Amino acid sequence: MTFVINQGCCKDSSCIPVCPVQCIRPRPGDPDFTTTEQLYIDPATCIDCGACMDECPVDAIHSEFDLPEQLSDYLDINAGYFEENPIAESLPPDPVHRKLPAGHTGLSVAIVGSGPAACYAAGELSELKGVTVSVFERLPTPFGLIRAGVAPDHPKTKQIANRFAAVLARPNVHCFFNTEVGRDITVDELLEHHHAVLWAGGADGDRSLGIPGEELPGCFSAREFVAWYNGHPDFAGRRFDLAGRRAVVIGNGNVALDVARVLARPVSELEPTDMATHAVAALRASGIEDVVVAARRGPEHAAYTTGELLALHNTEGIALRAVPDEIDGLGDDRRSAVVRAAASQDRDGERTITLRYGLSPVSVDGDGEVESVTFRRPDGSTETIEASLVLRAVGYRGRAVSGLPFDDVTGTLPHHDGAVFDPSSGLPVIGVYCAGWIKRGATGMIGSNKSDAAESVDAILADLARGRLTDPVHDAEHLTKLVADRNPDLVDKQAWKRIDQTERRLGREAGRARTKLVSVDELLASSR
Repeated sequence: MTFVINQGCCKDSSCIPVCPVQCIRPRPGDPDFTTTEQLYIDPATCIDCGACMDECPVDAIHSEFDLPEQLSDYLDINAGYFEENPIAESLPPDPVHRKLPAGHTGLSVAIVGSGPAACYAAGELSELKGVTVSVFERLPTPFGLIRAGVAPDHPKTKQIANRFAAVLARPNVHCFFNTEVGRDITVDELLEHHHAVLWAGGADGDRSLGIPGEELPGCFSAREFVAWYNGHPDFAGRRFDLAGRRAVVIGNGNVALDVARVLARPVSELEPTDMATHAVAALRASGIEDVVVAARRGPEHAAYTTGELLALHNTEGIALRAVPDEIDGLGDDRRSAVVRAAASQDRDGERTITLRYGLSPVSVDGDGEVESVTFRRPDGSTETIEASLVLRAVGYRGRAVSGLPFDDVTGTLPHHDGAVFDPSSGLPVIGVYCAGWIKRGATGMIGSNKSDAAESVDAILADLARGRLTDPVHDAEHLTKLVADRNPDLVDKQAWKRIDQTERRLGREAGRARTKLVSVDELLASSR
């Protein structure tokens, strides 16, 4: 009997060190670690010990014996990986034992952001003797896209927040939530109180289509829609017209599938989740019956993962369809099989999601509001699809950080292995580092941020050893007083705990996982 990793895998890799026979691949550092969709367990090597299942932070590992029917494909998916990538050796990876360099007894680091990259970095740093960490977050709530980006119907993925919460609870980690760097305190002031600043603020901008009409009312970025239904305070007041019959999603990554699934899924399955209450109400009244997911290229180049496509295919109440003429030349892999099935079967469902391929958007059309989208096919002809809602799912993009260099082409901070530098001079910005999407762009899984953050932590320790970091001018007590004097609404760990308890209580009373407070005023009131 073997254990099986399913589509919920976040590539956190916590399962790898605990495996006594090293049957989980790829491992961090392997050539294909950054490109595979998930991790896999070799059934020929697995000894059925279950250590990986106990360690997985998102419950994405099952015993073959109790694998749910809808995940049965993952037996073959896991085994198939090793048919092409047989295990050559089973020695465990060399353990990493970080410590402060010789001659240094203390290190203080300010981390800007509280999403996955920030929390992984805080975890790596706070494990070291003599290190203190200060986490700064603009919102009253931590965890970034775990709270505001992961789809509400993926509750197991959200469980990784429990692991991050344990990191933030450590006594040498100090939290300054509802505190904006640049408004309440500057980067230079952070450096006066810390040896280093690690910017892990994510990518909260959007890539545009660059076509006429995308500014029309009714055309939004998928990022805005995701933030709205997840209750992000900046977007909770947005209004999305769901009265029309059809929505068009441009793009075909996992975010595109997420928003399509949320638009089409029966609301009864979303009500028990932590989806924002206003979004549940709006979707309950929605008139949308058909969601078109339009991709520029063919299905063989699709950016979505096999797991997300399989999950969509298995979602009750949704009829997944494709156009036969647009899927010629598909291979024999499992993802292709799902697309072929969608093109050949008529599944009943309250709502339909149609996967379209080879459609390049030309314009979003309408008189004062969205009425349709015009696409160009590979043969040069055009097709117009009527729709009252258009969501652009073509990628997130980082924003420039005041006072720091910025690469406007990639939407990232220029860096060498996480150490920020100024491209105009080629010199490092002393004491400033980056991690996560602002470092590498909006790519990868949640767990991809773990090795990313570790690389940046290593850069900090290396610069400390070289004598490049300046000792803080002020201590932690001075920092706390400075921030509290400027920001009476500072949310610390205890205040966040009160917010969390309130949302959980409201959720229990409503029979839901959590009822999110979606305005800053509500969040601050519950924090006191």
